[in-house]
Amino acid sequence: MAAAETPAHRESPLTRDLRRFRTCMGVIIIGLVLSGVTAFPLLAELEWLAHWLGPPDPQGQGAFHGLQDWITRVRDGLRAMYATHPWIAYGTDWLAFGHLVIALFFVGPLLHPTRDHRATLAAGIAACVGVIPLAFIAGHVRGIPWGWRLIDCAFGVVGIVPLLIAWRIHLRVRTPKR
Repeated sequence: MAAAETPAHRESPLTRDLRRFRTCMGVIIIGLVLSGVTAFPLLAELEWLAHWLGPPDPQGQGAFHGLQDWITRVRDGLRAMYATHPWIAYGTDWLAFGHLVIALFFVGPLLHPTRDHRATLAAGIAACVGVIPLAFIAGHVRGIPWGWRLIDCAFGVVGIVPLLIAWRIHLRVRTPKR
């Protein structure tokens, strides 16, 4: 038996659960922070992405044709909006800030996983579920392409996985109130 596998070096089930729980919380926090931070420089990001993808092919050929068209359309819309109504971007600044604030709510569970955080985890799970109808309903109303709505739904589907794992672990490790 290798030294790392000896009984004295084995990770206890509680230690393993706490590590996995904290990993799940870290994934959620990092995802929310990245989503928030990247919502600030939207036009710069779209300028870079449009440059990287290249101009759309007028014949509709190429692997990225639909994506190129959509990125170019969104970039051009943001350019026009920034030129005539730059204050509208203030709304995406608040969207970004909201993501950062929501990430803060998961810091408590990350730092103190044995305290009762069921409400925080349940709210996160509910938010992930809510992404799906919002993407389909608002996406339809706003004329968002079907594929892009599926990408938006993927954020809820991907986000719910670590939250459900954390929920299951949390029910085992939380300290009941006295």
